[in-house]
Amino acid sequence: MKLAAMKPRDSRIAAILLALVAVVIAYFALLHWWFVAPMLDVNAQMADLRDTQSRFAAAIAEKPQLEKRIAMLGQGQATNNAFLPEDDPNAAAAGLMQRVVDVVGAHAEGGTCEVSQKMPVPNPGAADNEPYRKVAVSISLRCDMQPLAAVLHDLEQGTPYLFINEMSIYRNPVAAQQGGAAPPLEVQFTLSGYVRQATASGNNAAPAAPQQPAGEDDA
Repeated sequence: MKLAAMKPRDSRIAAILLALVAVVIAYFALLHWWFVAPMLDVNAQMADLRDTQSRFAAAIAEKPQLEKRIAMLGQGQATNNAFLPEDDPNAAAAGLMQRVVDVVGAHAEGGTCEVSQKMPVPNPGAADNEPYRKVAVSISLRCDMQPLAAVLHDLEQGTPYLFINEMSIYRNPVAAQQGGAAPPLEVQFTLSGYVRQATASGNNAAPAAPQQPAGEDDA
């Protein structure tokens, strides 16, 4: 059985298609994988290098600003008011007691409040490599409820950071039996803060400020 001969027009179309297929095969076999693909890979690597270079250039350009910000942060730590302003623990203890007197005097309205006793509390010495040292004083107050709440709030919520521990509150039973108005509350607690340790060169270290915990008061 003889196959029908292709028409001239169909023969031209078939020849063109075969030529296109041959060109594509020749391109991938002889040109693309040997020349084009390596060039595309090189171009991609050059684009990555240019992107990396631009990032490094931007970082180098920001270096002076970053150094300035780091210096400002270091200076801020050095002058951090979370610590007691005194350098000597004995002076810091005296400053703590005077601070209590001042805060109590600022809340004289709204009831009776007075400092009945104040004294330093011995603390174990800190090692030379420790960044800060604890200073504590024992405080006794005779206060009505309203000024007492204001005094405790000012001590714990202000700066420098102060910590109230070992608190006890009671009412004098002898005074309560005498009748009349309720007697003031007898309040005892330990008030503490931190001073920076002096470095070997005589300058104050700049440690991170102690975090002020909530709810440590022991009634």
